[in-house]
Amino acid sequence: MRAGPAHEVRIIGGQWKRSKLPVADRPGLRPTPDRVRETLFNWLGQDLTGWRCLDAFAGSGALGFEAASRGAADVLLLERDAALRASLQATRQRLNAAALRIEGGDAIAWMSRAPAGSFDLVFLDPPFGTDLAERALPLAARLCAADGLIYLEARQLPSALPEGWELQRQGRAGAVHFHLLRRAGAATLATSVPRSSP
Repeated sequence: MRAGPAHEVRIIGGQWKRSKLPVADRPGLRPTPDRVRETLFNWLGQDLTGWRCLDAFAGSGALGFEAASRGAADVLLLERDAALRASLQATRQRLNAAALRIEGGDAIAWMSRAPAGSFDLVFLDPPFGTDLAERALPLAARLCAADGLIYLEARQLPSALPEGWELQRQGRAGAVHFHLLRRAGAATLATSVPRSSP
């Protein structure tokens, strides 16, 4: 049975600032809170022009739409739930989000097959209460470009990070623990080279 929207979240920055995203009542679906997204995009910088982003467990699409709103050149949302994909497609059409693509299927399987180095930023916000974070993290590391970043939202940081990766920033908002990872020795965000335009 398809559930209707339980509530909404808002895009907090960029060209679609204040636009609403519906949030369906689905098991494990807990969209990244506004204050967490605000912190994350303060870390990343407000302008993501030219970035290639993957939102591996899209859900409401809050992270992916936020990146596209801030100028990301290519944003791929992966979502296995057909009803959630339909909602994401409707929002994409409503906002005319040309840089954003939506695909179905299992995120772990998709990331296992995708070409290495394909993304500048990978968002990992798997369904709450699963072990998908530990399984997805090494796959996300392989998909990142040399100066790529991984955002991970999970109850706790996995005990072992992918080889060559380190924690750059972390925070907590209530029960939400969030982390930003980068390759060891990569430039800090403040001094990183801007992404090339598409």
